[in-house]
Amino acid sequence: MVTLDLLDRDENRAPALSIIIVNYNTRDILRDCLQSITTHDHGVALEVIVVDNASHDGSAAMVESEFPEVRVVANEENVGFSAANNRGMRRCRGDFVLLLNSDTIVLPGTLRRMVEFARRHPEAGICGCKLVRPNGELDWACRRGFPTPMVALFKFLGVHRVFPRSRLFGRYNMTYRDPDRTYEVDSVVGAFMLVRRPLLEKLRGLDESFFMYGEDLDLCFRAKELGARVFYVGSNHVIHHKGASSRLESFRMNYHFHRAMILFHRKHLRSRYPAVVNAMTYSGIGLRFSALVLRHYLRQGAGWITGRFRSARSGPPPEGGTPVPVGGDVVV
Repeated sequence: MVTLDLLDRDENRAPALSIIIVNYNTRDILRDCLQSITTHDHGVALEVIVVDNASHDGSAAMVESEFPEVRVVANEENVGFSAANNRGMRRCRGDFVLLLNSDTIVLPGTLRRMVEFARRHPEAGICGCKLVRPNGELDWACRRGFPTPMVALFKFLGVHRVFPRSRLFGRYNMTYRDPDRTYEVDSVVGAFMLVRRPLLEKLRGLDESFFMYGEDLDLCFRAKELGARVFYVGSNHVIHHKGASSRLESFRMNYHFHRAMILFHRKHLRSRYPAVVNAMTYSGIGLRFSALVLRHYLRQGAGWITGRFRSARSGPPPEGGTPVPVGGDVVV
């Protein structure tokens, strides 16, 4: 095993990088994530902090047992992504803070190159890299435009799928830009977000009004208001399984996603638009969530009918059979 240059080896030495991983019932993939960090020499002194949001799958105990060099902050309840990250930030000592999802795999060299990029570009307050799904597809959420009413409308209607090269229709996920290049963006995703610690302290961390989703957009928006710039570095990438913890409660997480969009608009955009545009924006978000609720219950009803029909024909399903899906993936 490679010897990792962690803060715990020398308490008097401040690391260059502090990594915060918020976990909620993702023990096995959290283990994979930590192994991708601790079994490679990333060429940068770092510390790793896992903030566990009251998991009931033994995640915290696993980290303490298998990764003694990693510091664990165990919350007594699920306080959400923003609040959990803030608790981890209060324990950071690095020049840079990396918000990292537990469902990511960090590739060798990525951390060093990201820190080097940030050091070469002092104007870069926040940096993100390319996120790739296990099947090799790009996770489009890794660089985004702010969800203004028009941008959100095109995103919700899916027009970007028809015209992916359009700067007008593809603004939210920036489908018209080369994912392998480096450039300034509105926002990068909280699954991999490198932030200068002084900037993070000046911003007072993440806005805890956002339970989950939207906090990364909000942080980038506030950083830009202070004059910091946000960069997407497409030459680096990590593997992102995506939605591992939120998929467990996908119906509830869809609620938080749509709520976050309303919160973001009210906080940053409402004063920029007339009342009629704001009303249409909130109505559109509400209608979209209502459609997902309807689909949720229709799936439940279809699953119940299918189960009854199968039971009538062949008896009850064997123990441990596949449950009927009721939520679907979180929409992001």
